[in-house]
Amino acid sequence: MTDAVGSIDMPDAEDEAPESKKRPRKGGKRGKKGPLGRLALFYRQIVAELRKVVWPTRSQLTTYTSVVIVFVVVMIGLVTVIDFGFARAVKYVFG
Repeated sequence: MTDAVGSIDMPDAEDEAPESKKRPRKGGKRGKKGPLGRLALFYRQIVAELRKVVWPTRSQLTTYTSVVIVFVVVMIGLVTVIDFGFARAVKYVFG
């Protein structure tokens, strides 16, 4: 059974391009540029990606920052308590 595009058994005509028409790529955009050209391309790609980022508002940023600081302080307290507990246990066992 075939559909408008073709079937698995019978590929479309575009899929059967002869090997003589296919040429290997030689680097694309970066093929003929020197190191400064590649660096400029890299910088332009970074700027393009940063424009896609959804940046948080100031209130979101302060909320996220305070949550992280509170979490870090709680974890520091927990590790300190566990450390003091292990220190007392070691002192008790080994004298």
